[in-house]
Amino acid sequence: MSAPTRRERLRAATLCEIKNGARRLLVTGGVEAVSLRAIARDMGMTAPAIYRYFPNLEGLVGALTGDLYDELRAVSEAARDTAGDDPVDQLTAMCRAMRRWAVAHPAEFTLIFGNPVPGVATFTDACADAEHPGARLGAVFLAPFLALTRDGALPGPPADALRQQLGCHLAPLTTKHGDLPIEVAYAFLSAWTRLYGLVAMEVFGHLAWAVDSPEALFETELAALFAPLRGTPGTGPPTGNGDGPPAGSARH
Repeated sequence: MSAPTRRERLRAATLCEIKNGARRLLVTGGVEAVSLRAIARDMGMTAPAIYRYFPNLEGLVGALTGDLYDELRAVSEAARDTAGDDPVDQLTAMCRAMRRWAVAHPAEFTLIFGNPVPGVATFTDACADAEHPGARLGAVFLAPFLALTRDGALPGPPADALRQQLGCHLAPLTTKHGDLPIEVAYAFLSAWTRLYGLVAMEVFGHLAWAVDSPEALFETELAALFAPLRGTPGTGPPTGNGDGPPAGSARH
């Protein structure tokens, strides 16, 4: 592969600068504050010049959304890679990493997981394409469940019961991943919805009425969520400060 030309390098740098400008506006004013005109003004460009890089605002926001999925995926993979070989330890580390990222970047979290932006693919729509950054993020969280299945360590309802109750309803997920076993699909989806619910309620400020430490609640729920995968019945709060797996792990 030949090295990029000077023109290509300059174009790539300008694309990055435009997206960085869009992210700054997103953080300070929400998605409503993001406009091609404002970005052009900040960059010292004319508004029409930006259209050489993005056809419209929706295209820019879509590109930024893809970058944010990639950023969260990289954060999750880094956490997984420091957690050792145990799939449950990996899941625990990735869930904590996702929460930390979301709390530190509420505007970005809202863009990719919150209210749909007109003209920009939602997370649900994005995951229909296995190569979309949103789908690649989901695949990182799915992989440990597949590993648990290979190890014969994935508890849960019997597959026959799941097929009877949810078989046709989980087809969008099971068929997308090459006929994913229904017990894996259910375990993954059950964990993902609980993770997203906890993180979203904290980011959107919907827990302040009930708890003064969302992290403590998150850690307690994380221990309860993954206790069956560890082969332990306990669901009490874990010890420590959230930097490692809950105490009492039985799967090693």
